[in-house]
Amino acid sequence: MTQLTIIRTSPDPERPQDHSHQHRHRSVADKIRAMGQARVGAMLLLAATVIAIVWANVSHETYESFWDTHLMFGFADLQLDFTLHALVNDALMAIFFFTVGLEVRREFAIGELTSWSRAVVPVVAAVAGLAVPAVLFFLIAMGSGNEHAWGVVISTDTAFVVGALALVGPRIPGRLRVFLLALAVVDDIGALSIIALIYTEDFNPFPLVVAAIGLVGVYFTRYLRGGRGPVYGTLAIIVWLSFLASGVHPTLAGVAIALLVPVYRPNRRDVEHALDLARTFRQSPNTEYARAAANSLRESISINERLQTAYAPYVAYVVLPLFALANAGVQLSPDILITAIQSPITWGVVVGLVVGKFIGVFGATAVMKVFRLGELGAGLTLDRVAGGAALCGIGFTISLFIIDIAIDDSSAQNEARVGVLAASVLAFLIATLIFRVSDRVHPSQEAARTLARPVDSKRDHVYGSDDAPFTIVEYGDFQCQFCLKASGSIQQVREEVGDRLRYVWRHAPLVSFHPNALAAAEASEAAARQGKFFEFERALFSDQENQLPSDILRRARELGLDMEKFEADLTSPEIAARVRDDMLDAEAMEITAVPTLFINGVRHVGPYDARSLIEALEASVRPGAVV
Repeated sequence: MTQLTIIRTSPDPERPQDHSHQHRHRSVADKIRAMGQARVGAMLLLAATVIAIVWANVSHETYESFWDTHLMFGFADLQLDFTLHALVNDALMAIFFFTVGLEVRREFAIGELTSWSRAVVPVVAAVAGLAVPAVLFFLIAMGSGNEHAWGVVISTDTAFVVGALALVGPRIPGRLRVFLLALAVVDDIGALSIIALIYTEDFNPFPLVVAAIGLVGVYFTRYLRGGRGPVYGTLAIIVWLSFLASGVHPTLAGVAIALLVPVYRPNRRDVEHALDLARTFRQSPNTEYARAAANSLRESISINERLQTAYAPYVAYVVLPLFALANAGVQLSPDILITAIQSPITWGVVVGLVVGKFIGVFGATAVMKVFRLGELGAGLTLDRVAGGAALCGIGFTISLFIIDIAIDDSSAQNEARVGVLAASVLAFLIATLIFRVSDRVHPSQEAARTLARPVDSKRDHVYGSDDAPFTIVEYGDFQCQFCLKASGSIQQVREEVGDRLRYVWRHAPLVSFHPNALAAAEASEAAARQGKFFEFERALFSDQENQLPSDILRRARELGLDMEKFEADLTSPEIAARVRDDMLDAEAMEITAVPTLFINGVRHVGPYDARSLIEALEASVRPGAVV
């Protein structure tokens, strides 16, 4: 068996495990900031909804006349006539659906949906969350003449759900957020397919031939050396106009284009080349080197991710609020509310979204868990899933969108909109209640004290026998000097207790402190695929200051790894997912500093010199002892 580590650094036995000797996770602050951005987007969407409702009830005529304002675009005999309402729903929402398509493409290429074992639970939950609401709506609305509008209740509003999760969700929402986003991708695919197949009228196939040619052009644009932006823009307009002329809803052009935009994980050689150009610019600053360095850095990131980053603020802060302003103007007079309460359409929407989504998502997830099909991940308990399933009843954006294209009668549209608003409020309140009860039932302090994911020798990096009475699980960072000290202590423990110790390493890279830590973690996983995880660990710890892509490749060559396989594995989505799983486990246990050690499944608090660790190990097997 290979030696665990050859590095010895004398740990300081007098320094407790506190702020002074552990790097804290600034990435937690980054996640809070990201959740804050989602919260702002949701609040803007809510504000636009309130404004639309107030406007429509204070002066319904001006609301209707404003959005019925006609705009003319074109030249000579080529003219397009849009109302402001149609401009928002047909043109601006194409940008929204474009970003949805980018997310779908990314998740299937390098995200949560690359591995069926990880994706099966949210996929099944999403399918059930599409089917059950539709069936309930159809049964309730049967005989009203609008039962065909069942598409109104099938989709979840991702923007609202993520924002609501940031507002009322559990304190550590990482796993639940990933689960809901993966579910939302499948949900969006179902909604978009239904819009295309069910709610397309006056279909004309010939313009789609032009659209197909344009989409082929979009695909091959990736091979241009430069000037791709204008080409993408021109082809996108052609494809959108072709969809408009065909009768297929033009917003789906955004999805079709997005699915052809390339997505990939950054290649280590491309990153290294960009760094070389940046160094050249630093040594000889001039416009040419600056442009070359900037272009190289930009090209190392896939077009898909660059577009997501560029468009996300416009969608969240402009497109969706404008959509809400144009579509949420529901009249709420006493007579209208009485009519809505008696309307099967209103009740179909409310029951479909609030009850149907919950039964579909939660019920499918619970069944999958009972039969052990797929994996929910550490910290994602069924009560957390129940809160997320309740949030899925917020079907705001696409629900309002489908109302506009599935229901012709203005009174029925108003009743359906009342149902969507009521369902969204009810879903939010129910989810809030579930999360508050869940927090009381499963206090975070207890979750933080015990190891969330049991040691699995088939998954984890284990040194020692599964029969060993002592187990130390370390969440660490290869660039953290205190993790280096901990490795020296654990080696000393190993020498003293011998085969009675089993040691397990899991990843918790401090990406804000150590920009190369995540790449180092992924590289160690690539080495593990060739059976040399601990050898690569030693190489990383031996030179913590040099962990650039070139250093990582050099170490792999020195260890005699198959370089072609190693470099291919470095860009593998499975490798990234493996590290991300550890990081999400760490978040679920509120690990904000490294090294964090678990002694026989219980979090170790205190010094981690060899003597202290041995005492903690021995105490852990004494009856009634507290580690």
